[in-house]
Amino acid sequence: MIYNFNLGIGWASSGVEYAQSYRARLFRMNHQKARFIFTDMFPRENIEHMTKNIGFLDEEVIWLYTFFTDQMIEPVSFRKQDLEETFADPSFTFQREGKIAHYNFSGHNNFYRVYFTDEVHDLVHRVEYVSRGFLIRKDYFTSRLIYSEYYAPKDGKARLYLRRFFQKDGSIAYEEILDGEDETNAIFQFSDQICYGKQEFVAYFVRKLSLTAGDTVIIDRTTGIGEAILENAGSARVGIVIHADHYSKNATNADYILWNNYYEYDFAMYRHIDFYITATEVQNRTLREQFLHYVGQEPNVWTIPVGALPELKKPRLPRRKHAIITASRLAREKHIDWAIQAVVRAREKIPDLTFDIYGVGGEEKALKDLIESCKASSYIRLMGQADLKEVYQEYELYLSASMSEGFGLSVMEAIGSGLPVIGFNVPYGNPTFVKEGENGYLIDPEALLTSPMKINALAERLVLFFREDKWEQMSEMSYQKAENFLEEEVRKQWLALLQ
Repeated sequence: MIYNFNLGIGWASSGVEYAQSYRARLFRMNHQKARFIFTDMFPRENIEHMTKNIGFLDEEVIWLYTFFTDQMIEPVSFRKQDLEETFADPSFTFQREGKIAHYNFSGHNNFYRVYFTDEVHDLVHRVEYVSRGFLIRKDYFTSRLIYSEYYAPKDGKARLYLRRFFQKDGSIAYEEILDGEDETNAIFQFSDQICYGKQEFVAYFVRKLSLTAGDTVIIDRTTGIGEAILENAGSARVGIVIHADHYSKNATNADYILWNNYYEYDFAMYRHIDFYITATEVQNRTLREQFLHYVGQEPNVWTIPVGALPELKKPRLPRRKHAIITASRLAREKHIDWAIQAVVRAREKIPDLTFDIYGVGGEEKALKDLIESCKASSYIRLMGQADLKEVYQEYELYLSASMSEGFGLSVMEAIGSGLPVIGFNVPYGNPTFVKEGENGYLIDPEALLTSPMKINALAERLVLFFREDKWEQMSEMSYQKAENFLEEEVRKQWLALLQ
């Protein structure tokens, strides 16, 4: 069995989760049995809805907290009617607005606040119980109650002090005793075991997997769980996937290297790591050279792309002329604001430019405000989250303003649909997919000291790209580059590593 460890997942998942979903598909194609383990708490969503959303099968997912119960990973099917059948007091009023509803009962400030899975259906994800104005409990459901949280007032706020996880028959599987949301010092109490803190809880979980030499553990994120995994992995092979730039260039000199803090523990434990995986050959070579120079050892590093293309996508209809696309989390580090301003400037010379931005994230409002302030809402659109497999080929160009991409799944998908790319020449993704002047343009960010200079450079390349008569040649080169990332090629690499 191949056990893949991660922390969390969300609706606006990062490249790490999407990389895992690509991997799950390839393992299925290879008939390699795999499980994907998530160790974070998910109080606001049912984990199944989020894992299924990006392509995991329910049977492939293990959630740390329900592993110790007989509950399954499954969608929410507990209904409003099922909830009402549990009410001891049949006298109540009901009000609903979108995903949230209130049941009001007799007495002073006694009510239930219900969170449905969406604005339309009557499927209940969780219920908050309020008595005399005080939150006392939250219940969480799939097809039945899976766990409850218990609260008491402290310093004028509801303080979480207990989680109770249930078996299907309603009996208690185990309890988590807390003082607030921080699980660092929580106590996990089983019938035969007490775990002091989250680290011990994870360690207990790894021991319960009963790993053998025939198993492989792949860790995508080690923060808070790495030590517990390594100490209890037994004879299983252990690998680390490196998803980002692994060191700080500015803080590194001939005598000292500053590793990315997310990988510092992973590299310090190199004697206990059977293999590392980088997504590009350039990063592989860089990491091995740095280990030899600073550590005096050369680790076992494999290059396996974190994504793969089922096929090259050719457009069925003519592409929209002068249409640009980008796709990513709407996060500050993606610098989508630079891309917006660059398109606004380029449109002064290419007056029919359009720019569609796909993705969701914390910067959505700020980007919307920027578009409006630029009076660009007629040609720059926030498109939200979407499956883009059949969308890229509607466009003529992919634009990226990110200054850090360990790989760049959306760029890979873009060239797989024949799109040339404009972006910055930063490690490690863009140079992997783009050959300067042949299927796009790579801008040297170190030659541009300020944000306005970077925006101007992006705008200049946009104008150059659309004024040149090289689109057909550039598109064909993108298709050629994309052939290296077809599923058949990447699938063979996983087979070679895990045979």
